[in-house]
Amino acid sequence: MLSLPVQAATPTTNPAAAATPSITQADAEAALAAAQKVEATAVADEDAWTPTVADLKKAKKAIDAKDWSAAKAAADKALVLAKLSVEQAEEQKSVWRLSVFH
Repeated sequence: MLSLPVQAATPTTNPAAAATPSITQADAEAALAAAQKVEATAVADEDAWTPTVADLKKAKKAIDAKDWSAAKAAADKALVLAKLSVEQAEEQKSVWRLSVFH
């Protein structure tokens, strides 16, 4: 589960801005690397999802444009999709065995 730090609003800060931490280049690149690592597992399992690839491309494009927030958002979405595709592949291996060997 993803958790984001939340900053307490002070009289000198905008409450809306305080709830959204600023995203750095390192944050965006780390999120992309994490998503790519899990996606590599999905590809190895031959169960990669097309939307994951699209979000990875969006993240890379946003990094090239130095839009760190958009890059991290796309990479985070790709990470979730990649994890779900790996989970689905593992589940299908079990389901297949149960359907064949019952």
